[in-house]
Amino acid sequence: MTDQYPNYPPPGGPPPQQPYYGGVPNYGPPPDNNLVWAILCTVLCCLPLGIVAIVKSSQVQTLWAQGFHAEAQKAADDAKKWSMWGAIATGVLFLLYIVFVVVAVILGVSGSLTP
Repeated sequence: MTDQYPNYPPPGGPPPQQPYYGGVPNYGPPPDNNLVWAILCTVLCCLPLGIVAIVKSSQVQTLWAQGFHAEAQKAADDAKKWSMWGAIATGVLFLLYIVFVVVAVILGVSGSLTP
């Protein structure tokens, strides 16, 4: 009867599985959550992007403990990405501010020299 229907399970259900006593498989240490960079970005650079980075970095340990290793790595990478973008945005704004001050000083000095 089993030869006639090869795609169906055998009568009586599938064979019993051996119990797994090995515990949690070792996937190594969890990825770096980049929490320090996220906090520094929040305090010193860009508050909105830093908050997103803190949220992403706080998800790393939880996802890793639940066994979602790829998602934990993605959350760690996202935390690093948001921290980096916060620092870059602050650097760009700082450079624009410097350019604005220099242009304002030049225009102010040139305006005071003309009678």
